[in-house]
Amino acid sequence: MRPITGREELDLFCRLSYALNGEFPEDLARARRRPEWMWVALRGDRLLARAAWWTRPGNDTPHLLDVLDVDDGLPAHERVEVGERLLRTAAAAVLPDGAPRPEYTRFVPPGWRDDPATARPVRDRMTILERAGARLFVERLRLEWRPGTAVPGPSGRLAFRPVQDSGELLTLMAAVLEGTLDAHSREDLTRMSPREAAAAQYEEELARYPSPREWWRIATLPDGEPVGFVIPAHNTYNPVIAYIAVLPGHRGRGHVDDILAEGTRVLAAQDVPRIRASTDLGNVPMAAAFRRAGYVDFEREINMTWD
Repeated sequence: MRPITGREELDLFCRLSYALNGEFPEDLARARRRPEWMWVALRGDRLLARAAWWTRPGNDTPHLLDVLDVDDGLPAHERVEVGERLLRTAAAAVLPDGAPRPEYTRFVPPGWRDDPATARPVRDRMTILERAGARLFVERLRLEWRPGTAVPGPSGRLAFRPVQDSGELLTLMAAVLEGTLDAHSREDLTRMSPREAAAAQYEEELARYPSPREWWRIATLPDGEPVGFVIPAHNTYNPVIAYIAVLPGHRGRGHVDDILAEGTRVLAAQDVPRIRASTDLGNVPMAAAFRRAGYVDFEREINMTWD
C-alpha cells in the first residue's frame, strides 16, 4: 500500500474505472490533487484498491475523499477488508493529526438501488467507509439541462439585476438559511450563525469560481424588493447553477421557477454543452423546480461524514 509516484503512474491508478478518471491529469496539473494523496493497494502487479483526495487550488490540505475503489472481482470479504485497510493506511499518512476528516463523496447511477449489479459496488464502498467510522450524511440528486431543451422567457412577475457587492449577497445568503432543507446548510447552522455560514460558503466556494460575477442575479419585485437570487457559474468542470434560493417571506408563490429560468438563460446564452445542478434527495420542492425547468436526473451523489 503506497501513494503513486506521479503522473507516470496514472495508468496504474486508472485500472479501476470511475467517472472521475478522465479528470485526474488536469487535477494534478492544477494542484487539485497530489500524487501523495493518491494511494493504491497492490498484490504484485494487480491493483486491488485505490483511494484519493481532492482539494480546491491553493489549499494545502484535502477537502474531499472522492475516490475509493476496490477490484470488484475479489471475494466479498476481501473487497471490504482490503478497502478498509487501504483507507486507514492512506488516511493516517495523508490527513493531519487531529484534523476533521474530509467528507466522502461518490457519484452513482440514479437507480442504483434497483440493479443488483450496481447496488453491490456502491454498498461495498459504503461498508468500507462505515467500518472506518463514517456514516451516511445525505444522498443528492444530480441534474442536467441539455441544449435544445426549451427555456421559458421572462414571465414579467420579477425583475433581475446583477449583485451589487459581496455584502448584499451575504445578507441574502444568511436570510435564506431560515427554514432551509439543505442538509449541509442545516449542519453548518449547528456550529455557526447564519452570517458565518453564508460567509464560509461564499469564501470557500462562490468567490473561487473563475466565471464572471456579472452572471449572478438578484430577483426583485417590480418595486425593487429582493425576492431571491441565483448564481450561474462555471466550477472549472462544468457550467452550473451553483446556488438558487428564495427568501422566506416569498416562498410558496412559484418565484423559484422564474429565478431558475433566469439562471438557465444566463448560461444557455454562453452556448454551453450542458448545465449541471444538484440538490438533496429530500429537498422535494427544489427537485421539482429543476424538473419543471427541463433538467433531468442523470446521477446521484452519496455523501458520508465522520462524527
